[in-house]
Amino acid sequence: MSAGSGTARRTLGSADLFRLGVFGLRTRPGRVVLSALGIAIGIAAMIAVVGISTSNKAALDRVLDALGTNVLTTTEAQGFSDVPPLPTTAVDSARRQDVVEAAAGVGTVTDARVYRNPFVPPTETKGIGVMAVQGDVPGVLGGEVVSGRWIDGATDVPAQVVLGATAARSLGVEEIGADTRVWIGGQWVQVVGVLGSLALADDLDNQVFVPPGLAGSLGYDGHPTAVYTRVDPDRVAPARDVLARAISPAHPQDVGVTRPSDALAAKNATDDSFTGLLVGIGGVALLVGGIGVANTMVITVLERRAEVGVRRALGARRRNIRDQFLVESLLLSFLGGVAGVVIGSGVTIAFALVQGWPVAIPLWAIAGGLGSTVLIGGVSGLYPAARAARIPPTSALAAV
Repeated sequence: MSAGSGTARRTLGSADLFRLGVFGLRTRPGRVVLSALGIAIGIAAMIAVVGISTSNKAALDRVLDALGTNVLTTTEAQGFSDVPPLPTTAVDSARRQDVVEAAAGVGTVTDARVYRNPFVPPTETKGIGVMAVQGDVPGVLGGEVVSGRWIDGATDVPAQVVLGATAARSLGVEEIGADTRVWIGGQWVQVVGVLGSLALADDLDNQVFVPPGLAGSLGYDGHPTAVYTRVDPDRVAPARDVLARAISPAHPQDVGVTRPSDALAAKNATDDSFTGLLVGIGGVALLVGGIGVANTMVITVLERRAEVGVRRALGARRRNIRDQFLVESLLLSFLGGVAGVVIGSGVTIAFALVQGWPVAIPLWAIAGGLGSTVLIGGVSGLYPAARAARIPPTSALAAV
């Protein structure tokens, strides 16, 4: 066998196939650009939906975390039978647990009433209640003091109070001054702060918070009504059992610990809805991209029958023809996928910045977008490639 014959029969290497694929795309730049653009739009839509949804979710997570998806409320167990009140040591017991990051408690001062001055009729309470506090209640609940300061538990000055948001409006107190006072238990008491609305415990908005010393003089028995705890976010579920046993080791069934806040449930529901949405959009985008690749390659094969005939006549094998068109299909898909990722990422970044969200584009979306595009492009190019390989040299040359 001659050297020339051996050279003619050698199998095309990967580099040769790549060069042929690039050459095939370069000969029709207009069609390649339009075809790649069609693929790019589909992938860009998928990346943009994933990126915008993930960025929105990141912003939502930040808001939910601020509200306190890891806040648990401990109260007396709710049931048909009477249960004992929470122990006076409940807050301290909760603080000693490893899963607890911060804890604070409130207790209802049953017989105390608050008025703007001593001349207000006793029956006009406006529904304002009095709560004894232990610890930084707004800190644990994600609230803030909008005017003044919170009660200083270290000094425990008896004649100082903080007003809830609704209570402050009812009493006509907007800002704290040196002479801002309210009438409680037959005495004037200095107001040192006003809280903003507590989103996680809005029942506290119409309360006046007093230190334990003042609460005791008003008839408070020392048993907290509720203990608020901010726990390890990764251990919310087990923290419920831990808290019940820590607060009442002998009778944990008498202690009720709330489920994670409604915000956590909303967060989980949001995760599920985003997942379903992304799967649907991604599937549609890949289907559209695959159809575009298949359509482009079928037309390419029809237009290049003469080229195929000449190559077959010069000794090219069927598998060489098949591999050439398959490589072109893969390259076309890859170029469209890269363009789609760039466009989709740009849209996501711009939209997130305008909305003030953190930019979050998952790496799995980028890798999955490219990988899926190449895969679907390869599958879509199989039929056109096989069709090109089956073209007889004689019929192809007849079209020249």
